[in-house]
Amino acid sequence: MYHALCSGDTNLGFGEGQVKCFLEAVSPFAGFPDEYDNGFDDLFDFLPEGRKILYATRRLIKEPPGWQLAHEVKGLQFVFGGSKYNGDAHPVQLVPLNTTHVDEMVQLASLTKPGPFNSRTIEFGYYYGIFQNNRLVAMAGQRLHPSNYTEISAVCTHPDYLGRGYAAALIGHQLNLISEQGQIAFLHVRADNERAIALYERLGFTSNGPMNFYFLQRKSSR
Repeated sequence: MYHALCSGDTNLGFGEGQVKCFLEAVSPFAGFPDEYDNGFDDLFDFLPEGRKILYATRRLIKEPPGWQLAHEVKGLQFVFGGSKYNGDAHPVQLVPLNTTHVDEMVQLASLTKPGPFNSRTIEFGYYYGIFQNNRLVAMAGQRLHPSNYTEISAVCTHPDYLGRGYAAALIGHQLNLISEQGQIAFLHVRADNERAIALYERLGFTSNGPMNFYFLQRKSSR
């Protein structure tokens, strides 16, 4: 996340010294170099009381001084192993999403919980959706862009429309877009989401190890 803020997503964040954050309406992610020991102290000094952040790391950490640990998610990182998606095209229509769709996107993400999704998350770019009866029922897009990698994110389908291949169609489309951009695709998933893991492996992703997500809120004092 820190590397994305230093490379492909610098326009969506801000920082001081060794710490960087996304704009709150874009994403809660905040980060600093793994070897930097004062990251949470600097973030405490840098951010206002009550500010919520999401910190991702391969390491296991304890609640830092000055921060309340609200939630922790054990996850996995997957990287696409091919140069291009070679699966069959799904006959469903994929619609480019724009700011007029943001309310529906936030509602779908709130229902399905693929990860944090705020009013400006769409600014990461390349969001596509599937509509049924004029209602957004599935979507996927891009999020982090560290160097020559691009993350596929917010992959979600309304519970009433599961099992129709919508997620595979959306991910396959993203894989082709990312390949055309000369990038390597990766994504994150909850370690206990067996259904999603099976899909990602079937599409050609391989595990690149654990990734732990810590949802933290700044206290009034340390």
